[in-house]
Amino acid sequence: MPDIVMYATASCPYCVNAERLLKSKGVAEINKVRVDLEPQRRVEMMERTGRRTVPQIYIGERHVGGFDDLYALDKAGELDALLGL
Repeated sequence: MPDIVMYATASCPYCVNAERLLKSKGVAEINKVRVDLEPQRRVEMMERTGRRTVPQIYIGERHVGGFDDLYALDKAGELDALLGL
């Protein structure tokens, strides 16, 4: 399974939903980057993704986007392949 990085904050319901969806797929470890605790990491996230909102999710080297994007990938049947399932 590829490494998963999720830029997140503590109070973000979309972050919680993204984590829940990934765990339901058998993902054991998510490298969460808390941009609310480390403001410089938010700058990194915006430079890396071009987006300001959380979550921002990477599966391996692929930028998936936010929760809506992750959910759409799952509904399209493409998330399992990205996760190597």
